[in-house]
Amino acid sequence: SSILLLAIFYVIDHKYFSRQYGELPVMGKTLSHNKSIKIYGIKNIFLLVAIIAGVLMSGIWQSPISFEFLEVHIALPNLVRDIIFVIITITSMLITPKQVRAGNEFNWDPIIEVAKLFLGIFITIVPVLAILREGHNGALAPVVALVSDSQNTPINSMYFWLSGLLSGFLDNAPTYLVFFNLASGDSALLMTTLEKTLLAISMGSVFMGALSYIGNAPNFMVKSIATQSKIIMPSFFGYMKWSIGILIPVFIIDNLIFFVLF
Repeated sequence: SSILLLAIFYVIDHKYFSRQYGELPVMGKTLSHNKSIKIYGIKNIFLLVAIIAGVLMSGIWQSPISFEFLEVHIALPNLVRDIIFVIITITSMLITPKQVRAGNEFNWDPIIEVAKLFLGIFITIVPVLAILREGHNGALAPVVALVSDSQNTPINSMYFWLSGLLSGFLDNAPTYLVFFNLASGDSALLMTTLEKTLLAISMGSVFMGALSYIGNAPNFMVKSIATQSKIIMPSFFGYMKWSIGILIPVFIIDNLIFFVLF
């Protein structure tokens, strides 16, 4: 999928670059320039490594200790991870020169916009997920019935498409959990006997988050930053015209390779 998408992106970028600037320079030649490249705020690279380490730590570290806050269950590894993220954020603000942030026109507006949008999504997604969790006894029983045949055997292609399409308009993490539980909720079973089903849920939830601006927070964040920098961006449905036209054929190929032919 990645190789196919990179090839498509190269063709599209080459077309638009050539239309605006002429042909690309010959391979081996470099564009002449008089300015040297210098990287400022390089200490933040180490903080990025610390963020990755924090994410890995919360996934690897298993602790029986947990807390309840406003009826929300919080595991100790997740709490420690979030505290690390706050410390990293404060550290970055302190060690990065103000002129560097000013030069990048840094501000909090894009992340505030994303936070407002996804707060609304996470609030409105609760009843949808609750109905899906009811399975065959809920209001969305016809949808649930699509993911298994008459013998109650999982239909992996349907898990791939349904988890993906829901992820594309809501969010991948809760979507993954819902279909994970629909498939059985037993991690040992899903990692052995039903490994193809787990693969279908994982691929759908992750891959199809790129179908819309709200499928993943980074999608909307990039759009917001670009718009703030006065870069013309497609509208919500304009973006989907590109994403569906490019990604759906790729997903069809993925479905055939992983869940139909082999």
